[in-house]
Amino acid sequence: MSKRIQNLLVAFIIATSVTALFQSSHFEWMKMSLFHIPVLFIVIFILGVIIAEDVRSAFKKVLWFEKRKDPRPIWQVGVGMIFYFAQVGFVEVFMRSLMPYELGGMPLYLIISFLNAFLLTVIFEEIFYKKNQHAVEQYKFKKLK
Repeated sequence: MSKRIQNLLVAFIIATSVTALFQSSHFEWMKMSLFHIPVLFIVIFILGVIIAEDVRSAFKKVLWFEKRKDPRPIWQVGVGMIFYFAQVGFVEVFMRSLMPYELGGMPLYLIISFLNAFLLTVIFEEIFYKKNQHAVEQYKFKKLK
């Protein structure tokens, strides 16, 4: 279930990134929408669902996820990034009216997305992360020589 949620969010990130990039173009066919959802977003989201697992596994290889003694910190960073960019993409494509607000010179939607991503990562970890109990005991009770 965790992988499916992550794959859907990665596909959502891909779709919102491409849609936000092309929303300001001069081509009218790129701005077409169906029930206030850009058609380009729908098409890219479907393609993103197909390649999302490959994108996740590529990041795992680049970050040496499988070779780490304790993969939990990098897992937390990865899941946090997924939540953060999904929220930022949502605002940039569907809620553009929230983009001009600032807090001390920084866009408010970036700050709120960061705080939400932190909380969602903690909640997601409590629900889905499977702890390797042997690895935890190994770190706690390491013998001193």
